[in-house]
Amino acid sequence: MRYKMYDEILEQSQAIKRTFQNEKEKLDQLSSEISEFQKIYLIGCGSSLSTVYTIKSALNMATNLDVDVFTGYEYFYNKKLDDKNAIAIFTSQSGETADTLASIRKSKENNILTIAVVNEKNSSMYKEADFSILTHAGHEKAILGTKTYVTQLSVLYYLLFSASDYDKKEELLADLNRIPDIIEDLVKNTEEENKKLALEFKDEEIFYCMGSGPNYGLAYKLSMTMFMEGALKHACPLYSGEFRHGLIERVEKGVSIIFLEAGYDGDLLTDRSIEFSNNLDTKNIIFSLKDYGDINNLLAPLLLVIPLEWFIYYLSHFNNEDPGSTRHIGKVRY
Repeated sequence: MRYKMYDEILEQSQAIKRTFQNEKEKLDQLSSEISEFQKIYLIGCGSSLSTVYTIKSALNMATNLDVDVFTGYEYFYNKKLDDKNAIAIFTSQSGETADTLASIRKSKENNILTIAVVNEKNSSMYKEADFSILTHAGHEKAILGTKTYVTQLSVLYYLLFSASDYDKKEELLADLNRIPDIIEDLVKNTEEENKKLALEFKDEEIFYCMGSGPNYGLAYKLSMTMFMEGALKHACPLYSGEFRHGLIERVEKGVSIIFLEAGYDGDLLTDRSIEFSNNLDTKNIIFSLKDYGDINNLLAPLLLVIPLEWFIYYLSHFNNEDPGSTRHIGKVRY
């Protein structure tokens, strides 16, 4: 059986191209606006929270932009929001996420400029924000977020790095322009190896997912939406530097750990964690940027997500689960 997620994996490169073809003029305008503000709030939930985690880490590593990340309700209940010189960027696949939408309305009540990055033009968030960017991924049926994830993350990289003081900004933006073609090749070339990997790990029930810098956001997505929502496996995301707290007491022979590596300074700790785990004969899976493309490593999550998607897709398939379906999502109302 071929699940709907399969076709959506194939559509990712074209979705990014369509998004920039249609939104670039608006993105350039907004990046100029953003550069005038001293504080940037990034808000999202689920997969969208993972994209803002990633972009915050990338910006913190390379720029002087002052960025904070919140989930929708954490932002809504925050009593210390800067309403003088701040801008708020809201991310959502559907544009109807209740807590994120409530936060847009709170921002507008407090005269904070709002930008929405959403995939549905008729959504409430798209209509209510001061400015809106549409990710042209087409309606996504699989709950995990494949083409919506890569388009949303690409938009955030372009929007915020264009507004930044990063000394390698032009290099990063040029690499970002190459991403769709690299993704297209990875979609073709990483399916079979990760299908085999999924078959090997199909009976595992819990996975620890570790990453440093921008890859922590991907580790969060991998755990929260890909493993738990898609493959229906228990999973836990960790910063690489936190391996020595908690997980170090749980690693033992047979424990499954996924390491995301991209040559960041923080990956010194990723490498030490891999070495420690190898000595205990854990089941390590390492996804390293150098195996997938030669780009600015701040962009690593955009490439590493592709083999991970195939791994999750086939992990679900071998357990007779549809990685795009849901059991309980939407049943708890806010």
